[in-house]
Amino acid sequence: MNTFNPIDLLFSGMGKLGPGDNVHTLNVLKLLPRRHFGLIVDAGCGTGRQTIALATKLNTLVHAIDVHEPFLADLIRRAKTARIEHLVQVHCMDMKDIPDVFQRIDLLWSEGAAYNMGFSNALITWAPAIDPEGFVVVSEMSWVREQIPDKVREFFLSGYPGMQSIQQNLMAIEKAGYTILATYTLPREAWVKGFYDILGKRAKILVSHPDPSVRSLALETIKEIDVFAHSEDSYGYVFYVLQRI
Repeated sequence: MNTFNPIDLLFSGMGKLGPGDNVHTLNVLKLLPRRHFGLIVDAGCGTGRQTIALATKLNTLVHAIDVHEPFLADLIRRAKTARIEHLVQVHCMDMKDIPDVFQRIDLLWSEGAAYNMGFSNALITWAPAIDPEGFVVVSEMSWVREQIPDKVREFFLSGYPGMQSIQQNLMAIEKAGYTILATYTLPREAWVKGFYDILGKRAKILVSHPDPSVRSLALETIKEIDVFAHSEDSYGYVFYVLQRI
């Protein structure tokens, strides 16, 4: 009997697994007050688009963490293609275990992955592993307007009920023991180019797949893209640039 991994079928080979691109990753990097870091960790790296961008720009080893081995294998391949395999070290592990493996992290980077642990919980969990005055850069889907279309609110009540406003996240950040240096919101085109424009086409093909789990993910993806199209910019991915107190 054939078994299919819906995630692999939908995302395999994609250059990025979420909104964003190298331009915005490097724009956010510029918001940090220094450019030299010892220990760098990319938490929830996926296939490592941002890992490669950071390693290349900083010319420093980046420890890339993810629980999905096929993503890490793809990252290794991409790093070799970019001829920076010596600057990337992968770890198949859960993000919650970072403090058990790494200490005195100078820069912890996480794009679109903290929600898996819960935003505030991730910051609290990672705090002991961050070097005093070390930095954390994490992007989190956030409400960016008070007025939210009913269709959008309804979707996220089931899709991400824990999503908070920027102001709520800023309060959670301070409670977790960080100073807020800056925020940076991804523009709308960063969701579409190279992500939704590819994902939407794939999902439409996979809705007729024989495996029900694959069809379910495809339908949910199509719905997600439709909600984004009617979002009226009520939510977005916001980078929170932080320093450990």
